[in-house]
Amino acid sequence: MILTETPRRQRVTKLVGWGHWFAFFNIFIAIIIASIYTFNSRLPDTAFGALYLLTNWFGHISFLTFIGFVILVLPLCYLVPNVKVVKISASIIAAVGLALLAFDALLYNKYGLHVSFNSAELLRYETNNVIANFNWQQWGFLILLFVVWLSFQLILANALWQRIDRFRVKKIGQPAALFFIVCFVCSHASHIWADAHLYQPIVQQDDMFPLSYPATAKTLMSKYNLLDLESYQQRKELQLNRRVQQVNYPASALYCAVDQNTNVNLLVVTQGDSEALANAYPLTKLHDYYDMSSNAVSGQFSIVYGLPELYQSAMQNIAPVLLDLPAKLGLDTFVYAPGFKFGNSSWDDFQKQFSTSQPRLSIAFVSPEQAKTLLNSFNFSQGKLLLTQLQSNTQVATFSNIDNMQSAVVSSHQDLAPTLLNLMGCSAESNIYSTGQNLRKPQREWLVTSLGDKVVMLNKTHRIEVDSNGNHKIFDRLSGEELSTDLNTSMLSQGIKHLSRFVAKD
Repeated sequence: MILTETPRRQRVTKLVGWGHWFAFFNIFIAIIIASIYTFNSRLPDTAFGALYLLTNWFGHISFLTFIGFVILVLPLCYLVPNVKVVKISASIIAAVGLALLAFDALLYNKYGLHVSFNSAELLRYETNNVIANFNWQQWGFLILLFVVWLSFQLILANALWQRIDRFRVKKIGQPAALFFIVCFVCSHASHIWADAHLYQPIVQQDDMFPLSYPATAKTLMSKYNLLDLESYQQRKELQLNRRVQQVNYPASALYCAVDQNTNVNLLVVTQGDSEALANAYPLTKLHDYYDMSSNAVSGQFSIVYGLPELYQSAMQNIAPVLLDLPAKLGLDTFVYAPGFKFGNSSWDDFQKQFSTSQPRLSIAFVSPEQAKTLLNSFNFSQGKLLLTQLQSNTQVATFSNIDNMQSAVVSSHQDLAPTLLNLMGCSAESNIYSTGQNLRKPQREWLVTSLGDKVVMLNKTHRIEVDSNGNHKIFDRLSGEELSTDLNTSMLSQGIKHLSRFVAKD
């Protein structure tokens, strides 16, 4: 009893109470800073995903801040008898910690990375660049900014110390602490469920916040036999990262020659049926050819890049190898594609060059009437021609006057770029720049692509669809009837690895 009434004991009790309130107010500051992560990431598409985002945001950031208080500040309250020293030390710790959180948030916003050993090389490189470009005024501004931030923490610390008795009376600490605890528990419980079901609107948020290690179904539910690990592992292997932010394109250095005397042409009918046009010209039909895209813009992307729509948003500013390589090697390259960013020609200019027999690569996205005009002026004996159409997610009529075109394999728009480059004399492996293959010398009897949120694989007999949660359905490719056939997981996993070969690893 005497011990509890000593001045030191009273001071320690008051310091501990002050420390909790100091941490409480800094939790709100940290949550505000952490909004940089939230608002610079793609928001979830579902209400449950959005609810998880909010609970994880408040729960995880409050947890990090409070743990920082427990490890770094709370021991000072017991060990250091000087109130002023404790307040100054806690203010410095809070200022530095929140500054690091802000720095990490800005790093995540720019590169999608957090401060860690894995990002150390990037940090070193960026730091050297920044230091090299800084002048004394910028250094002075940064120092002043930190002094202002530290001063704010000191003012907060002193204000709380002076009003600590008032805060004890208000009794708002327990409800607020309960709110953050509920958020923390709910976020982890939701993640366990989401991980068990591979629910992407939640699982894809795993790397949003720093030092985030949410509980998983594999480590918890399987312990109590509540999860079929074999089924879980299979579905996880069949998942694909559908939000590609950075790409390695081409996957490696691309070396090949281009025949300066080739005349290679591609016509894509954007509205209408290409088969009605082709019947009037010396063209041979390719069988089992598909437009595996969600819309016309995605179809255009797949044709020019030889890639599925999965990569479309990440490659807006990257020139396609199909156009870039021939142009750099001296072959005239003409593109007529209204709205397309690279190498576009006017209709009159394109029509004029297409009627000649000069060496070139020409690609046009045209109406049936425009296609007919071009075909009527084309010299079939002097140039190679492919004619196809855009018609999302279905089999489309495709024709050519090219020798040795294989119709025995399932093919799609992704195969056009490798085929055209091969016609121009480029012998480089197609997997360096495309997920398609050269249809003159195909090496696979299947194709794999992304279609919206699904992964789709086609082979001679089946169409396999895998949704964002790793669940699959198998259909008869010709009749469309759903089958109960066992899934060839090995083949599908191989296809998904092939599909994601250009995704840049962190």
